[in-house]
Amino acid sequence: MIYAKITGWGKAVPPAAISNDEISTIVDTNDEWIATRTGIRSRRVSHVSTAELATIASKHALACAGIEGKEVDLVLLATCTPSTMVANTASLVQKNIGATGAAACDTNAACSGFLYALQNATAQIQAGMIKRAVVVAAERMTWYVNWAKRDSAVLFGDGAGAVVLEASSEPSGLMGTKTGCDTEDRDILHITNYGSDIDKYKPVGPSELLFEGREIFKRAVTGMSIACDDVMQKAQLELDDIDVLIPHQANLRIIQAIQKKLDISDDKVMVNIDQYGNTSAATIAIALCEAVEQGLIKPNANIMSAAFGAGLTWAASYIRWGDRTTPINTSDYTFPAYEKSGLELVKDAALACKKTD
Repeated sequence: MIYAKITGWGKAVPPAAISNDEISTIVDTNDEWIATRTGIRSRRVSHVSTAELATIASKHALACAGIEGKEVDLVLLATCTPSTMVANTASLVQKNIGATGAAACDTNAACSGFLYALQNATAQIQAGMIKRAVVVAAERMTWYVNWAKRDSAVLFGDGAGAVVLEASSEPSGLMGTKTGCDTEDRDILHITNYGSDIDKYKPVGPSELLFEGREIFKRAVTGMSIACDDVMQKAQLELDDIDVLIPHQANLRIIQAIQKKLDISDDKVMVNIDQYGNTSAATIAIALCEAVEQGLIKPNANIMSAAFGAGLTWAASYIRWGDRTTPINTSDYTFPAYEKSGLELVKDAALACKKTD
C-alpha cells in the first residue's frame, strides 16, 4: 500500500504582533476581557500577502524535506483569504517555490481547510496520481477584520504553515480522516461584503466577520468530538494510543472542551492560541510545526487533529508521524524587513472602520 508520509514542515509567522493591551487602544476592550473569554494574549499582523506567507512556509518545508520545488507534483493551498481569486493564489506559490509544471489549486474550507487539503493530497498520492505534494495553509485574516467590532477584532491573526507529503511504503502520514459540513445553520459564521453575490455598483463598508459565539461553541465541540470518535473507531485507536492532540486554535474553551471529551492530559495537547489568535486554516499547520519544534511530537507519534469552520465545515484526522523530527536542511528565506509595529500596520484600517461604523 502507498502512504503519504510527512517529510517536511515549515511555518511563516509575521514578526509584527498586537497585544491585548495594544488592541484596546483601537477598540473598546481590555486584556482581561479577551484572555478570559478566548485565551488569546496576542496576534500577528502580516505586512506581506497571503501568497508570500504561503511561499515562506513552503520553502521552509521543502528545505526540511531535503527536496527542491521542481520535484513537487502538486501545490495545494488552503485559504479563505487568497491574494487573488483569478488566477488562483496557489499558482503564484507554485511559481515562487520553483515547482515548475506542478498542479496548483486553492481550496476554501475556512478553518478546516488544512485538514481538507491534507486529505485531498493524500488521496492523490495513494491513488498513484502524484508522488510529492506541498500542502500549505496561509491566511491574512486581519484583512477582513472590522476594527470597530470588538467581538471579531480581537480574535484573528495572520500566518501560514506547510507540510511536504511524499509517497512511501512506510505506514505514516494521514491514516484516517472524517470531513463534513453542517449547513443547517450556515449563516452563524460568515463574512459579508465579499464575493459575487454583492452589488458591485454600490459602495460597501468594511468586511464584517459575523458569528454567533454560543451556537458555534456548541456545534464545534459536538462536531469535532463526533468526528474524532469516528476516526478513532475506524482506525481501531484507543484513547491511550493518542500521543498528541492538535486542535484548531479558535478558542481556548473549545480546545479544553475537546480535550475533556477525549480525556487527554494537558501534556499531550498543543496550544498556541495565546500567541497567534485564530489564523483560520493555518492554525493546525502552524501548531503542527511548533509541536515538532518543541518536542511534543516524537518519532512514530499518533496525532489526532480536529477543526471546525465557516460553512459549517468540520474535520478530524489521525496522523501517524514518521521516524524523523529534525529537518534535513534549513532555509534562510524569510520576511522582508519592515519597521512598522503591528499597531501601526492596522492604524489606517482601524480609523476607516470607525468612520463607517
